[in-house]
Amino acid sequence: MDERQALSAFAALGQEHRLKVVRALVTAGPDGLAAGLLAAELGLSTSNLSFHLKELDHAGLIGSRREGRSMIYSASYPTLSGLIAFLMRDCCRGRPEVCAPAVEALSACCPANGDSPGD
Repeated sequence: MDERQALSAFAALGQEHRLKVVRALVTAGPDGLAAGLLAAELGLSTSNLSFHLKELDHAGLIGSRREGRSMIYSASYPTLSGLIAFLMRDCCRGRPEVCAPAVEALSACCPANGDSPGD
């Protein structure tokens, strides 16, 4: 991810509803959520949600697919991973203890063996 892409992603995430949308889609996992369910979960009108989804899609943070009459939205995990890597790329400058808390937090939610925490 380059700086231009990161700025676009941060601009999109810098709005309360859009941040909540991304967090809900990350929580939903790769299968994503139908737009109607997402709107209900977040307490947004479908037109308001549509506006925010367009901004997130433009930033590359989400994707969509049609299933029958429904639009299913999901987080773009490669883009989100790229954004995290962009932030952390130069973080420690030879001092790994600086990045250790972030690495531990990611390890706790995403174990290397694929198991969920607490399994």
